[in-house]
Parts: sequence; C-alpha cells; structure tokens
Amino acid sequence: MKTDWHGSSLDRTTVVDDNYKNTQNVRRFMIDECGPNFKFDRAFMGWIRNDIPKNLGDVVDEWKRRNTL
Repeated sequence: MKTDWHGSSLDRTTVVDDNYKNTQNVRRFMIDECGPNFKFDRAFMGWIRNDIPKNLGDVVDEWKRRNTL
C-alpha cells in the first residue's frame, strides 16, 4: 500500500517507499521530531531516496546525526 505523503498520519515507523515525496506533511513531521532548525538539503534528500530500505525514524536519526554540533 502506497503512503499518501500529503495527508497520511506519519510516525517513526512509516516506511519510506518508492513514492516518497518531501511534502509539507513530511516537513511538519520532521520539525516535530528534529526541532525548528530542521530543513532539507540536497545531500540529505539524496540519502533519503538512495534505495536503501528505511523508515521515517531512520530519517530523523540520520538528520540528527548530521546536524548535532
């Protein structure tokens, strides 16, 4: 079943599928999980779509790893 990235309720277990989109819904989820400094950049977006299976929890953890001072 494909995720509706625009309207589905997202959580850390939501699988990043081939239909993944960087929507406002995803951005809201990421800001809730990562804080107000969250933003997408090209390298991070490339990592999200690199064909390695992951869920949104993995995406949150990777952003935090890359952005921890």
